[in-house]
Amino acid sequence: MTFTIFESPFGALTLTGGPGELTGLYFPGTAPTLRAAEHDAEALASATEQLEQYFRGERSRFELRLEYGGTPFQRSVWEALRELPYGTTTTYGALARQLDAQPRAIGAAVGATPIPIVIPCHRVIGSDGSLTGYGGGLPRKRALLSFEAAGGERQAFESAWRERQLALM
Repeated sequence: MTFTIFESPFGALTLTGGPGELTGLYFPGTAPTLRAAEHDAEALASATEQLEQYFRGERSRFELRLEYGGTPFQRSVWEALRELPYGTTTTYGALARQLDAQPRAIGAAVGATPIPIVIPCHRVIGSDGSLTGYGGGLPRKRALLSFEAAGGERQAFESAWRERQLALM
């Protein structure tokens, strides 16, 4: 499995895939075991470039070829997530109604998203507006939502991320 490391504002993200396709994005401490010989930054250059643009507030939609497994149901949820507009949120219940499914099934599929951020699973919140589970942790989810709500303003991201740092003290 070819991989590279992308230094995001909240830690090193491991990207997996190959020339022209992205198969996984892993938050710090969650990547599978990879061999150094499989490191190939060039093969994932498009993904890292688009992530850099996103975190600079210059990109609101990713244009990458994604290759992932999953069940047909999971794939339908992930495709629905890709249609969520930048800077907006939806709820598990709204997705369930849209896809004629149970909210718990939607939650499980959202939680299994193989390429977070690019597939914006962070844009799904609880029906009461609360932030619910996120594979990258709720502080990252909060920071991403703040960043997008502010139209890609880096200060909003850094402010939300700093809250996490202060909470750890």
